[in-house]
Amino acid sequence: MPFSAQDIQDAGKAGLDFYLANNPVDQVAVDRVLMVALQAKKKNAPGAKQFIVEQLRKGYQSNFQWFNGSQVVTYNRRATLEQANYAWRSCHDGFALDEDRLAQNGIQVTDDRGPSNASQAEKIQLTNLFEEQSEVLRLGFQEQFSYALHVDGSQSPDAITGLDALVSLTPTVGVVGGIDRSVAANAYWRNNVATGLTTTTGTGTILNQMEVTYRNCRRNGGRPDLMIAGSNFIDGYRNFMLNSFGRVDYGVQAFGKSVSGGTEELMFQGTEIKWAPEFSDLDARFAPATPWEKRMYMLNTNTIRLRPLEGHDMITRKPPRAYDRYEYYWAITWRGGLTMNRSNANAVLALA
Repeated sequence: MPFSAQDIQDAGKAGLDFYLANNPVDQVAVDRVLMVALQAKKKNAPGAKQFIVEQLRKGYQSNFQWFNGSQVVTYNRRATLEQANYAWRSCHDGFALDEDRLAQNGIQVTDDRGPSNASQAEKIQLTNLFEEQSEVLRLGFQEQFSYALHVDGSQSPDAITGLDALVSLTPTVGVVGGIDRSVAANAYWRNNVATGLTTTTGTGTILNQMEVTYRNCRRNGGRPDLMIAGSNFIDGYRNFMLNSFGRVDYGVQAFGKSVSGGTEELMFQGTEIKWAPEFSDLDARFAPATPWEKRMYMLNTNTIRLRPLEGHDMITRKPPRAYDRYEYYWAITWRGGLTMNRSNANAVLALA
């Protein structure tokens, strides 16, 4: 006996739910280092008409003064808060199966609404088909979503603002979260940046600029806890240390762990510099003026958050079959944004 149309739709949704529940995004794609880190600290946002809002303190506006005896003192009214507004966005990925393809896999479908008595062979075929479709849907969604977390959002008017805009190579221009970085009074809203780093043995600027930039990040909001870099930056840093000092852990263990026929781990200030293999894909797709492979990011993940809307984080969908075609649909949707509440605690560096 064949499956009913409802059986087919229910089986597809059950398969998607299984893959999402048992293969969560933040555990599967271990090479997607930015997405894994952001998923680990994501924080749901309440439903909003248009924006996810981050409250900022832009200064103290102190009225501190010395006085003596009955000398007159003054008081001021303080306006120290600012809001960063990030438009939340929606994304979708889905697949369809028509009845011809189901038939090619030995699966029969009718328009019956009641439960079916499909054969064991049909059940196995349906399970195998949905396992593959569900798996590639999940992996494809993760791939494209991860790319979107990296780039600036200009690829689509409906895309979220990504890392390339939040932690910019040109932090004195542009509007982020509704705050204009070109305005001198908004200098607090500029991330740290160091470009043109060189790796010439003994005289390269890479190590000094990493030290200076790291201190600037710590001065403004705590220690960076996520360092990700492209292949060129990692090779440049490692080779500079080895060729200049003969070792990666020059003088201080924090610079590295060991070199034994290969670099087991690269460290800076006690934090591992993680290789981001997606950077080469971003270069191939977008060809930026400053290649991703030459970049390194020092990020404080307490200041940059993935903010899915409440109840809209990776939801499986089962749209009804269209009346004019014998095809069935399944999808994943996500709504939310990537927000930042402190810009100057983060940095991007790039080789020349």
